[in-house]
Amino acid sequence: MKILLIEDEPELRKSIKHFLLQEGYVVESASDFSKASDKAEIYDYDCVLVDITLPDGNGLDIVKQLKKAKSKAGIIIISAKNSLDDKIAGLELGADDYLTKPFHLSELNARIKSVIRRMSFEGDKEIIFEEIKINPDAQTVLVKKKDISLTKKEFDLLVFFISNKNRVITKESIAEHLWGDDMDMADSYDFIYSHIKNLRKKLIEAGCEDYIHTVYGAGYKFGNA
Repeated sequence: MKILLIEDEPELRKSIKHFLLQEGYVVESASDFSKASDKAEIYDYDCVLVDITLPDGNGLDIVKQLKKAKSKAGIIIISAKNSLDDKIAGLELGADDYLTKPFHLSELNARIKSVIRRMSFEGDKEIIFEEIKINPDAQTVLVKKKDISLTKKEFDLLVFFISNKNRVITKESIAEHLWGDDMDMADSYDFIYSHIKNLRKKLIEAGCEDYIHTVYGAGYKFGNA
């Protein structure tokens, strides 16, 4: 799962990012309005954490930007402001949750998981597609009730495919989702082919149908042929 963290306090930004990376998320961060706006415009995210008070702008304008672009990202406002007016303004603009500083990182993680479930999987704690059953919190995958072992990237790739089932997904989108800012260091997309090949092999060996289809010149589509 890919997260954009918008926070201008260096120590808090570092602490949140470190925690979320340890939890297995792909995390990009922005310290001001300008950088945050650019990232929100160019890239797709599963969840965006937005501080209201930024050095060069208001975080609520980022919420407006995401909603205008019809972003599928869940939005959580994190702010020292705890006035009712700020909370109502954020939620009325389309934010999905509001967390007042200071907060426990474990609570933030729980809020993120809840928002992503609501946005991508209608609130279900388990993701089910045909004979595949996924528990995102436990990071487990069952095929016909048989547990299969996936690497972190393979797991994230499978969830990304299922959340975008029957849609053509470009290799660029896959790279951005799995690696975030680090994708720019790759010389080619061979690493994507390798992860897709390994994921497909493990699913088929477990008795799963081959749902990963190559769309030549465009990317991949996950679903029934």
